[in-house]
Amino acid sequence: MVGYRTGLGLVFVCVIGWTGCNGKEAPRTVSLEKRQETTPQIDRRERHLRIAVGGMITPKAGYGYYRQFLDYVGEKVGMQVDLVDRENYAEINKLVNTSDVDVAFVCGGPYVEGHDKFGMELLVAPQAYGVTVYYSYIIVNRDSAISGFEGLRGKSFAFTDPLSNSGTLVPTYMLEVMHETPGTYFSKTIYAQSHDKSIKAVAQRIVDGAAVDSLIWEYENRINPEFTSRTKIIKQSPPYGIPPVVVRPGFDPKLKEQIRQAFLNAQLDPKGKAILAGMMIDKFVPIDDSAYNSIREMDKLIADHRKKRNNKP
Repeated sequence: MVGYRTGLGLVFVCVIGWTGCNGKEAPRTVSLEKRQETTPQIDRRERHLRIAVGGMITPKAGYGYYRQFLDYVGEKVGMQVDLVDRENYAEINKLVNTSDVDVAFVCGGPYVEGHDKFGMELLVAPQAYGVTVYYSYIIVNRDSAISGFEGLRGKSFAFTDPLSNSGTLVPTYMLEVMHETPGTYFSKTIYAQSHDKSIKAVAQRIVDGAAVDSLIWEYENRINPEFTSRTKIIKQSPPYGIPPVVVRPGFDPKLKEQIRQAFLNAQLDPKGKAILAGMMIDKFVPIDDSAYNSIREMDKLIADHRKKRNNKP
């Protein structure tokens, strides 16, 4: 089984993330102080901070820790935090772009798109085991005879969200380097909607292989290996910048800095440190946009190849 690179070990926590949404539905918010209530419209005169969780570095089982952490951030900045729940990376980006959310946990791929298209801004990034990177794992069933990516030719394969870096972009890039596409290489492809579901689909032999977030696979394998134990890793990608926390363009600079400090100092506070431990995060740290340049490079190569194919006589 392919493991983490030196220094990473069993990494905690993309992206990442859930998928699936309704295109024009108004933002649904869930108050973290009154968790059963939904508030379709936020009175902007009140001190509400709207935070979306789109790219997680834990499986859904760790979602409760994110709720606790957002409560914690709200206490530190003196605002009520409303959790905006969307299951599609594109929809989260749309809400950030239209200022319907202030802060968001996103995947590396959606961050690159949001930053380059409408000015999404980095706030902080999680760090675990001393690193701020993660990988794409290509997995197959534990009992499969497939031992490498080349063995998946003609097989069925699961992606996650169309914008997911580890769950879609990385395997698509791998194919482009081979002058292949998902349509020419695999017999069937699906979008499983989350890394959790992709792992389960491979474990239950619904598909032959999948690309999943290394952080989520390792978290599951450490906490609840029911499905990861029935899979094996046949390829590990190079490292990529970890899914960051972002703010919308034009966000108030003073409030942005208050929120940033709440994230950065959480590990110094016993309460914050305990919540981070549940998230398997050491701490939040500053991160530079250049950490995501490798994602941009993959995007460019794929776009160039598609352009050539489309212009081919």
